[in-house]
Amino acid sequence: MKDDLSLASWRPWCLVLVLLVLAPARATWAGEAAPVAADPALEARVNALAEELRCLVCQNQTLADSNAPLAVDLRNQIRERLQQGASEGDIIGFMVERYGDFVLYRPPFKAATLLLWIGPMLLMIAGLAALYYRLARRRREVAKPELSGEERARAAALLSGKADVDKR
Repeated sequence: MKDDLSLASWRPWCLVLVLLVLAPARATWAGEAAPVAADPALEARVNALAEELRCLVCQNQTLADSNAPLAVDLRNQIRERLQQGASEGDIIGFMVERYGDFVLYRPPFKAATLLLWIGPMLLMIAGLAALYYRLARRRREVAKPELSGEERARAAALLSGKADVDKR
């Protein structure tokens, strides 16, 4: 009796296997649905304002980019205040009063934030100065050694190809 291992008998099983492998992958294709806003103009203002404010939890993302619960809460507060008629300046002032200049994604240039603005430049200058000093010191330490007269004569003899050079 022959084993029935033909390609036709394996096709249904292969199809089932492929579907089982790809079925969980389908869930990864789905993205999070954006909330549908009742007023698109209001949502645009909320997003524009959220781009100017830092997420206090993430610290390297804007409120608009972050999905942290605090960021969602702050966006909701912005939305509520805009619905109540507050201006963007009033909302930013409220956030700065409550959380300090740190909440601003672009902090103002003033005495308290001076180090934030010039700090990176000072670090770069200090790093370049340290690199220059280290390279200059290395250059002085690795000076070419002077050859003695005897060593020069031996090197010249070796370079000229004379066979009578003393082998050591």
